[in-house]
Amino acid sequence: MTLLSVQNLRAYYRTEAYGISRTVRAVDGVSFDLFPNEIYGVAGESSCGKTTLIKVISGNIKPPLKAFEGSVNYNFGDYEVDMLKISQAELRENVRWKQISYVMQGSMSVLNPVRKVIKTFQDIVDTHEPITDKNKFLEETRAHINQLGLPSDVLNAYPHQLSGGMRQRVAIALATVFKPALIIADEPTTALDVVVQRGVLQMIKDIQALSNNTVLLVTHDMAVHANVADRVMIMYAGRIVEEAPTESIFNAPLHPYTQHLTSSLAVIGEKSTRASLKGTPPNLADPPSGCRFHPRCPYVKDVCRTVVPDLITIKDRHRVACHLVEAESL
Repeated sequence: MTLLSVQNLRAYYRTEAYGISRTVRAVDGVSFDLFPNEIYGVAGESSCGKTTLIKVISGNIKPPLKAFEGSVNYNFGDYEVDMLKISQAELRENVRWKQISYVMQGSMSVLNPVRKVIKTFQDIVDTHEPITDKNKFLEETRAHINQLGLPSDVLNAYPHQLSGGMRQRVAIALATVFKPALIIADEPTTALDVVVQRGVLQMIKDIQALSNNTVLLVTHDMAVHANVADRVMIMYAGRIVEEAPTESIFNAPLHPYTQHLTSSLAVIGEKSTRASLKGTPPNLADPPSGCRFHPRCPYVKDVCRTVVPDLITIKDRHRVACHLVEAESL
């Protein structure tokens, strides 16, 4: 069964000021599927469209962002929904937190700085399922955070009394309180040291194994994907350039951009200097023709400058959009 099917999604930011219209093609023709019980990674540089993509698939579409084409369909078993057509009332009542939850990039964006952690849990739970028995709520909340390895005393703490890593763990616990089918984690390890990062990532893996749900993990850190993800999608300038099981992405990357990302990872004991990728990501208000990576690609050909490469399937679950690969396959 497919949990989420995204087909030919085009989501742009369109603004008008002083008589000038501007369209930023943040997500431009993206198609992919998510399956139950997997951790799916989304990688790419800043401004490649990762955040816009998760806004759309979570139903957080607000002007100037608008979905112009495509479909975003969920199948939660006994409940199916088109995220581009759902009403805000249905989204709030039946989908958010219950079926889809969101771990934000900064834990302080989730936790109210003037309310204790238990009050934040109470606010979220009471909004979606009114609390009638406070003792039962407290008991179930303590059991939930204890199951995730958090001590009960964090519930009586204010956010500023917790470390950054502990706040992030609390944010993950909040996102999983209703045991949703899909957890979207947006840069969950940003600004954390490597030891704390490992603890947060292990918590995400434990939750996924415990609840058999799906995690959409968005981060530019390829080392995180290497350790956590089952499959990885690589985005560049609003489009998918490669998607494959994690082992294939790191051991046999096909797209030049993916090859650069994977080769940028440090290797213990290596002393050689690594060359950086030349140039900068394109302006998505005026993207280059053809393959959007061609101005920076070391293997660029004439066809790359004019023709958009199709996202083709090379083998089972491995897709790539590159004229070089098409030529080799012929």
